[in-house]
Amino acid sequence: MRRFAQLFTAIDATTSTNAKVAAMAAYFQEAPPEDAAWALYFLAGERPKRLLSSRLLAQWAIAEAKIEPWLFEESYRVVGDLAETIALLIAAGRTTDDSATDTDHNLPLSRWMADRILALRGMDVSQQRNHITSWWRSLDTTGVFILNKLITGAFRVGVSRTLVVRALAQAGEAPAETVAHRLMGSWQPTAAFMRHVLAAHAPSDDHSRPYPFFLASPLEADPAILGPITDWQLEWKWDGIRAQLIRRAGETHLWSRGEDLLTDRFPEVTEAAARLPDGVVLDGELLAFSGGKPLPFAKLQRRIGRKEITRRVLRDAPVVFIAYDLLELDGEDIRTSTLRTRRAHLEEVITDLNSPRLLTSALITADSWPAAAKLRNESRDRAVEGLMLKRLDSPYAVGRTKGDWWKWKVDPYTFDGVMVYAEPGHGRRANLLTDYTFAVWSDDRGGRELVPVARAYSGLDQSEIAELDSWIRRNSTERFGPVRAVSPTQVFEIAFEGIAASDRHKGGVALRFPRIARWRKDKPAAEADTLASLRGLIHGPPPQATLFDNL
Repeated sequence: MRRFAQLFTAIDATTSTNAKVAAMAAYFQEAPPEDAAWALYFLAGERPKRLLSSRLLAQWAIAEAKIEPWLFEESYRVVGDLAETIALLIAAGRTTDDSATDTDHNLPLSRWMADRILALRGMDVSQQRNHITSWWRSLDTTGVFILNKLITGAFRVGVSRTLVVRALAQAGEAPAETVAHRLMGSWQPTAAFMRHVLAAHAPSDDHSRPYPFFLASPLEADPAILGPITDWQLEWKWDGIRAQLIRRAGETHLWSRGEDLLTDRFPEVTEAAARLPDGVVLDGELLAFSGGKPLPFAKLQRRIGRKEITRRVLRDAPVVFIAYDLLELDGEDIRTSTLRTRRAHLEEVITDLNSPRLLTSALITADSWPAAAKLRNESRDRAVEGLMLKRLDSPYAVGRTKGDWWKWKVDPYTFDGVMVYAEPGHGRRANLLTDYTFAVWSDDRGGRELVPVARAYSGLDQSEIAELDSWIRRNSTERFGPVRAVSPTQVFEIAFEGIAASDRHKGGVALRFPRIARWRKDKPAAEADTLASLRGLIHGPPPQATLFDNL
């Protein structure tokens, strides 16, 4: 535990990415592999199944610190992190950290996890409380904080998976691309897995393991800067779920970009994939699709998270897999081949399969960038988000590697809304009111009212956040716990990617990815938009069948 706490402190104490990577690399080299595996597990963003509720931890901390619940709640609002709040209150209840014991501090991280923390799952609540409060008393403030993070699984330490991969590559013998692949999919934090990650050559026996996704960068300039259009492959940017479809060893696996295994949730796709040749991995998009046309994303959402896929669900939200890249052929990793070569192989594979559930992403023909721009302007009519631009000579890279893949999206929808509520952010923003609710005017001419339609917390710079925080505190009209109602006078332009009807929201609409585009200090609240104008965006022209003329 002590070594891991020192690693956390080193990471938390610097804003330098190189320093963070160096600290992690040194830890991975020096720590026993069984401890390093658990450190990797948490640093990579993994978490064990929930052991107990945060509510119980808070109750036990209140009793241990001998404070009133309202004081704990106020402390939590100021700190913004449950684990840190508890650690500070426990520390405040003792004069020094002399009660911390070397036995608990020096117990290896792997022993903490296996013998203590994971063992909590088999105990009743009273046993859990006795163990946790005794550990709080035996650890120093940092140790209590780390323990709480390990218990809750909410371990955010300011490092991305990319930095973790860099550190592992420095600590071990495998290149970063290989390390990134080994961390994909499902794995357990064992000493054997840790040695596998760091080894120069360690073939995987996990046939389900996907490859790291290649992510496109947003193109915000004139595409003419990319050179001749003949160097590029143009496709539509689909509005679905990015996924990899894997056929290995007679089995099919479907992984989302978020590394969720979706195999059982989309049976029509996995059943069609059973006819793929062995040793094939496709990169593509899951789309709700019918009649040769994409359906609204809201249709696809009905399939996400469902444990039981009924006939009615399959009928109401049919799904296809649109393949746009081939990463493995005949069991061989072909990611270093050019896109031109991979595309030719992809078309052969999908054509031979001849399935209505597995399609090849349509290519777009344009002889100039202005012609491509004209097609891009038709995106909303075609139920797509814009164009994808991919260099024909590009390999399939790892992560967001700029230069070869670009997403040239259409401009977002926007509306002018009035801020009506604000609440504190999280982490380093816990002391600032940074999460806002925006409303538009109702359609009732007899007595207009503001109806909340969206929440957003991104888009303002630091100076604007500070200015708005000060204004909110001076102009709050009511408080509902951490939420403040504010004087409805500030107008903001809100950008969003999509809109759908919703019976779960008061305004009857649900927006995709709302964010603040600008603070409209020039506009009075009375001139903000209406529900009617928002609802008018739901029913646009139907998608054109020319997206898939071959169906």
